[in-house]
Amino acid sequence: MSLRRRLTLSLCTILALFAINVGTHFWGSYARQESMLAYRSSVTAAQLSTDAAQLLENQRQQILVLATLRETTGDKLEAAELERAEADIATISDKLRELGDLSSEVTKPQYQRLQQAGEYLLASWLEFYRRYNDPEFRDDMDDPLPFVETLEHLRQLEQRQAFIAVQRASLIDRTIALTDRITVIGFVASIFLTVLLGFFLLRYTNRSLKRLKRGTQRIGSGDLDYRIVGIEDRGELGELATAFNDMSDKLRNAIEEVRQAKDGADDANAAKSRFLANVSHELRTPLNAIIGYSEMLHDELDDTGEVDRAQFQRDLEKIVRSGRQLLALINDILDLSKIETGKMALHREHFAAADILRQVADSMAPLLREKDNRLHLPTDWSALPTLYSDATRFRQIFLNLLSNACKFTNDGDIYLTASATGSGPGAWLTFSVRDTGIGMNEEEQVRIFEAFVQAGNTTSANYGGTGLGLAICREYCELMGGKINVSSALGKGAEFTVEIPATAPESTPAAA
Repeated sequence: MSLRRRLTLSLCTILALFAINVGTHFWGSYARQESMLAYRSSVTAAQLSTDAAQLLENQRQQILVLATLRETTGDKLEAAELERAEADIATISDKLRELGDLSSEVTKPQYQRLQQAGEYLLASWLEFYRRYNDPEFRDDMDDPLPFVETLEHLRQLEQRQAFIAVQRASLIDRTIALTDRITVIGFVASIFLTVLLGFFLLRYTNRSLKRLKRGTQRIGSGDLDYRIVGIEDRGELGELATAFNDMSDKLRNAIEEVRQAKDGADDANAAKSRFLANVSHELRTPLNAIIGYSEMLHDELDDTGEVDRAQFQRDLEKIVRSGRQLLALINDILDLSKIETGKMALHREHFAAADILRQVADSMAPLLREKDNRLHLPTDWSALPTLYSDATRFRQIFLNLLSNACKFTNDGDIYLTASATGSGPGAWLTFSVRDTGIGMNEEEQVRIFEAFVQAGNTTSANYGGTGLGLAICREYCELMGGKINVSSALGKGAEFTVEIPATAPESTPAAA
């Protein structure tokens, strides 16, 4: 028998004894409570019977006196006296009713007889009081039979209730004694069985636990080739030995996985180092231009000769362009930081996608001229519904995509297409940015949307950039409830497809 079965059987046995003890305890408590209730009921019934008999006797004496006065003196009964007499009779009736509430099925016949006799007697007394001043009324208050009959039934009910109370008390006392004996026997048996089962369980498990201890010490010391053997238990102890043996194998595999994870972390660290180098280069380039041209303009203003305003204007434009390039780079880094910390939120507003895309296309004109590229836009934008989303994030997505397409394309064509499916708030829009540039292989397409990563290790050196643009595009698309995909081949250009809903969700966390 396995250790689990032995423990389960022992536990069930102990719990059964415990349940018996608890049950007998509550049984005894209930019996004690019933005994107390029976005693209280008996005492209350006896007191009510005594009070009712005394009230009946007093009322009988009062009626006899009034009957005598009525015959001899002819005095009238005042209203206050009548009201007091009715109250006294009502009190007697309440006492008899309370006796009925304390009666059980066994005493019900005695109470019914008392009730009938009492109602007749009280009704005759009440009639006597109410017709006392009526000269035509002839009373028979001298007849003692109704009164005697009522008192007799009251005594019979009292005797019957006292007899039943004694019987119930005797039965309950025997029950209490029995439950006390069962509780003591169960308690002693529980202690004895617990000690006996504990002794056998310790004896049974001690040898196997020693082997397990020796095995854990060997494995814990680094001897992962050690195996725990010699445990005859087919249950939990045997399974535990097997688990330790499996654990040593898994530890050996885990060490190998940790080694591989360390290599991966080193690669990630190298990628961030390359990113920092790229960012440093990208930051220095516009800063050098800003500082250089600013110094040139400062020197020109210090000269006494006439300032060449056209050249001055061109130099200022270069400063502004470099400043905007620097600002865009810093904004990309800040936006990615907000996305990773979960603090990026949408500013939803109604806007026309066509207007935003035209503005982006216009801003791309200098870069297009520099690379001798041609941008092809849709001729008809009427099929696009109005969007309720973040216009700034929408503009940034296509500014990055078109900048990327232009950067990796020389004397080529860039195509921007747009379409819509559905209508109203539930519509979806699909945008495509396709170029005829250098393209990418499948491995580069897999990692192109990762932050700090560019398609190839030489991309930054040949084309510049930090590897943030496409990562931010992906995060913005997911933040707006959509997605972005890429399809490409080496030497055949690349096509980025953006799918977003016409109505952006209220809160969609970006995948950091």
